[in-house]
Amino acid sequence: IVDDLYWETIMAKTVDARTLSQWLERGEAVLIDVREPAEYKAEHIEGAHLLPLAKVRATSLPERTGKTLVVHCLKGGRGSQACEKLLAEDPSLEIYNLEGGMNAWGTAGYSVKRSGSFFLPLDRQVQLSIGICVLAASGLAYFVDPAFLFIAAFIGVGLTIAGLTGFCGLARIIAFMPWNQRTA
Repeated sequence: IVDDLYWETIMAKTVDARTLSQWLERGEAVLIDVREPAEYKAEHIEGAHLLPLAKVRATSLPERTGKTLVVHCLKGGRGSQACEKLLAEDPSLEIYNLEGGMNAWGTAGYSVKRSGSFFLPLDRQVQLSIGICVLAASGLAYFVDPAFLFIAAFIGVGLTIAGLTGFCGLARIIAFMPWNQRTA
């Protein structure tokens, strides 16, 4: 049995786009973008500080005296992971995750600063990589040797683990690829 107090300690609160917009207008919030540098360069919420998920530490947060700390990503998943990571380091943090991430922010009609350059979001890079690997493994298994089905099975295990735990090793690896680190 898991202690409810433990889960309350590591579970971040969420905030909707409308409320966040009001906090930002009044100067009451500091916004942290936990996506990768290239994602941030392609589009971001004006005034957001870039702090990629892999580098998120309580000691690396920007100055926020008297302000509410809000974390966001594209859809909310990495933002939630960042909140959990920060709360595990410092349970006293008052931290919120933007519900629905930048997608919800844009859908609500709030402005997003865009560079005009195309960038494939990290989640879609992962989906594309997995799709190509499964397609190649299936083709190799059919045309070359049935043993190649083990590649597809290995990918299935990885997806199952990612679904159960929220940790995707492939996403972490792809996040460190050079095209995801470019900011200029």
